[in-house]
Amino acid sequence: MKRLLALYRSTLGKKAIVAVTGIVMIGFLIGHVAGNLKIFLPALEDGTPDIDHYAEALRTIGTPFVPYEFVLWIARLVLLGSLILHVVCVIQLSTSSVSARNVGYAKQTFARATPPARWMMYTGLYLLLFVFVHILHFTLGVVEPSQFRYGEVFENLQSAFTRVPWALFYVFSMAVIALHLYHGAWSLFQTLGWDNPDRNRGLRRFSAGLSVILFIGFVSVPVAYFTGMVKATQAESSAEASVHHVPPAVAEEN
Repeated sequence: MKRLLALYRSTLGKKAIVAVTGIVMIGFLIGHVAGNLKIFLPALEDGTPDIDHYAEALRTIGTPFVPYEFVLWIARLVLLGSLILHVVCVIQLSTSSVSARNVGYAKQTFARATPPARWMMYTGLYLLLFVFVHILHFTLGVVEPSQFRYGEVFENLQSAFTRVPWALFYVFSMAVIALHLYHGAWSLFQTLGWDNPDRNRGLRRFSAGLSVILFIGFVSVPVAYFTGMVKATQAESSAEASVHHVPPAVAEEN
């Protein structure tokens, strides 16, 4: 325990924590956007939206050996803890960097710092707030309890993203995530010692490409709901499912 505390208190240790928690959250974002894109898949044979089936599968991981949603909540707490630890360590590193200056600069310059780098503190704090709102909204149903339907992810997303305020809020939040991720991924490579003059351009392009791909993937969800594209697709799938599952008695009468 003492070694862990000593590691945490050191600058190197904080940078390592920021890197590790960053990897955890990048992995989560990739998996999360993959799950969100299931709204574009046809409904199941019984008419259930594919994303609802996927969400239920996440809740039943490990059952009956562990309680219902046990593994899912462990994953949520790990992710939330990673986010909080990530933000705290970044703030502490930034504070120690500023306090280490013996003489303040007469004029602050950003000759080498890109805008995403200068805004990391603000985008990180905003994203921490966004995660809390997101959990209260789509996981617990606290934000709009009258609109929330437990287990019906497709309907909950449709209820929110067919309204301008929520659609814009989530599009803006995804833009902030992309901005934060761009510099965060690049900083991760530096912390791990992977940066090198021969491959820095490629690493920066990878960071930018990953940010853009995730942004497009996440934003496509509220855009699809707001334009009505997904609703039409699911309705057609449900209609086809009902046609292919005509009760035997009815079929014989026809």
